[in-house]
Amino acid sequence: MPVRSYREELLKQLKNPREAAEYLNACMNDSEEVFLLALRDVVEASGGMATIARKTDLNRENLYRSLSKRGNPKLSSLSAILEAVGIKLFFAPIKRRKRVA
Repeated sequence: MPVRSYREELLKQLKNPREAAEYLNACMNDSEEVFLLALRDVVEASGGMATIARKTDLNRENLYRSLSKRGNPKLSSLSAILEAVGIKLFFAPIKRRKRVA
């Protein structure tokens, strides 16, 4: 039986938008840098930078730069990328614990 690499299996799973969304949520809880690297994985699983650049009308070089470890994508770019891979950006309140007086 051939052995699949971890990366191959990850990219296969990330083709599913539900799996990709869970992956991105978990990575966002780690750090912004980890989230951007995870988003690159999702983009790769969804056809790669050139495909997502075409779907979003974003410049491919700027897309690479935005999703780099030190990237800082605009909210409009982030929303376009997520939409292109089948994921919706949304916000939820933070659950806060009540303080004991």
